[in-house]
Amino acid sequence: MPDIPEILQTVRGANVLAINPPVHDFAYFDLWARPLGLLYVLEYMRTRGNSVTLIDCIAEAPEKHLSFGRIRPMRSFEPKPAAYRNIPRRYWRFGLSREDLDRRLTTATEPDLVLVTSMMTYWYTGVWETIRQVKEIYPDVPVILGGVYARLCPEHAAGSGADYVIDRHFPLPAHRPALDLYARPGYAVSLTSTGCPMNCDYCASSALWPCFSQRPVEEALEEIAFQISRGDIQDVAFYDDALLIGSADHFIPLCRKLGERFKNLRYHTPNGLHVREISPEVARLMAALDFSTIRLSLESIDSEVTRSGSEKVSRRHFREAVQNLVAAGFEPGRIETYVLVGLPGQSVGSVIDTIRFAASFGARVKTAQFSPIPKTALFDRCAELAPELRFEPLLSNNTVFAPWIGKTILPGELQRIKHMAVAMNEKGAARQ
Repeated sequence: MPDIPEILQTVRGANVLAINPPVHDFAYFDLWARPLGLLYVLEYMRTRGNSVTLIDCIAEAPEKHLSFGRIRPMRSFEPKPAAYRNIPRRYWRFGLSREDLDRRLTTATEPDLVLVTSMMTYWYTGVWETIRQVKEIYPDVPVILGGVYARLCPEHAAGSGADYVIDRHFPLPAHRPALDLYARPGYAVSLTSTGCPMNCDYCASSALWPCFSQRPVEEALEEIAFQISRGDIQDVAFYDDALLIGSADHFIPLCRKLGERFKNLRYHTPNGLHVREISPEVARLMAALDFSTIRLSLESIDSEVTRSGSEKVSRRHFREAVQNLVAAGFEPGRIETYVLVGLPGQSVGSVIDTIRFAASFGARVKTAQFSPIPKTALFDRCAELAPELRFEPLLSNNTVFAPWIGKTILPGELQRIKHMAVAMNEKGAARQ
């Protein structure tokens, strides 16, 4: 098989069609989700003299426009795969219908090459279906599959029908994503660093990005400038896994330059921030720049869980981070905090204690159900509980694994924890 990066480097003067597939799942939320890796590849292909076209099955099917430039995509009933037949939840297709995707494919300029991306490993059914549709219409056109699923589950992805699977990270000299391919971008996205210096047992960041690397500040600024020049954009979402690491040399100068160069933008951090890095100065800069979405990584105050999370947060770290943010002007209810639920060996009591601890500072709790990710330490432990997990990515779905597959928490206990978090958030909002 030819080397995939070599293929991308040698294609010139071609019609390249890229597709972000629809999502098959029990739920879907637009947390400023763009296929960023694919957009970088398309910009690179364009600089090589190729004509590029994008079909984003999620972005092109808005049912409703939400706050901060996001959308709620259209959904339709989707028959549950056999792996989910005993799961008492409705299953959906989010994004363009099969018929709409067929129309988009048949009316597009016939491609010389098709690129299909992938996100969550348990969304692969939408990826496979998309590749089948492409092959039905363009049977002789080569299809390259990349993205998170392809890199974490390359053996499984080999059965997708794609001609080539990109199974590893490779650098491209494109410094900006091709966001202008969207008629209505809604928001800009920025990745100022790749990877994470932590090595948490439940996170695949180090598997996807073997080395932690921060981009030059000026390069990140130019990327944002390019995107906001392409539409009526007021929001920027940071995709970094470790945005605040080494803040004195990276995040702090970045924020100062953002304040000097751009006005009336709102910023969002959908990935959890490392709380030990939120110093008084970092908090003040975030407040001055209107960071409208702040999400902290607390995960748990249980010592066993914090060890599996590289001990990157302690009670003291969290308390000081919230105090610094509040002192900078953030209302406690705007400070959202991720609390993990359903980890192997995690007790219900420890989850409740963590929720109460976060809520005691007025922070808004967001429960995050654990999902075992291939190539992580906890995945192997979970596969001991459910051996079929090694062969069926659908079983790692965060909706189903903990309560029904791994049975690391009972469904009733999970609902009780969720209701408790909602009640505490409402109580905190009423106090504020």
